[in-house]
Amino acid sequence: MPSSTDRPTDRYGSDVLATDWRKPARGRATEHAAELGLVVEEVTTQWCGEIVAIDRDLRTLTLEDRRAKRRTFPMGPGFLLEGAPVVLTPPVQVATPAKPTRTASGSVAVHGVKARVARQSRIFVEGRHDAELVEKVWGDDLRIEGVVVEFLGGVDDLADHLLDFKPGPDRRVGVLVDHLVPGSKESRIAQGIMRSEVGKHVLIVGHPFIDIWQAVKPSRLGFSRWPDVPRSIDWKKGTCQQLGWPHRDQADIARAWKHVLGGVRGFQDLDPSLLGRVEELIDFVTAP
Repeated sequence: MPSSTDRPTDRYGSDVLATDWRKPARGRATEHAAELGLVVEEVTTQWCGEIVAIDRDLRTLTLEDRRAKRRTFPMGPGFLLEGAPVVLTPPVQVATPAKPTRTASGSVAVHGVKARVARQSRIFVEGRHDAELVEKVWGDDLRIEGVVVEFLGGVDDLADHLLDFKPGPDRRVGVLVDHLVPGSKESRIAQGIMRSEVGKHVLIVGHPFIDIWQAVKPSRLGFSRWPDVPRSIDWKKGTCQQLGWPHRDQADIARAWKHVLGGVRGFQDLDPSLLGRVEELIDFVTAP
């Protein structure tokens, strides 16, 4: 009978399936909140640097290397922190609620007052982004006045919307139109409606911008002026491309708009040509 010393050795070692044989050499990535001052390495480019800027809306972060050169990367997987893989996530924000003394439009804030029952009169705007911007700046005022803002999805069908709504002395309609400049399609549509039978119960005003984004002062977003985009290119995509923002699909455009809207604290961040027009519409639909 062979002794223990005569037993054959295990040429293949222990059972490889008994352990996590698929585990990466550096370990599995864990989530870690991106924070200013954190030093990380982007694995694809091997760019190592300190996080000096974080954009929650665009989900990007900027790294500065030891030569003071900067580069921006998408937030998420693909980073090393102290040699271990991490998925960088937006930093956690803890908001401290406070009662403002002024609304975003500059009006005196009234607390503890219930919203008024909606009036029959309405304000129409062209698109969702227009409605969201009006809500952010004038929302408190509109709720107190009982004014509802609806978006049309474009001005081409404005006449049909008005026929369905049936404006009258107690059902006034104020309309905010993009790119309302002499000779434009929008201007011709507005003139036709104002000359119609319902024109005396409708007020159409507008701003000169191609898109409501341009009503936000560019300085609030870190650049001096909005880009000039050729007419052959979709304005939003072209703008994002020239500004170096992601613009591949509609989700990127939505994140870009969230970033633009996030730069608006109140009326002071908007072009005066928009402020006066919206105030004019509110006065029109709330007049006795």
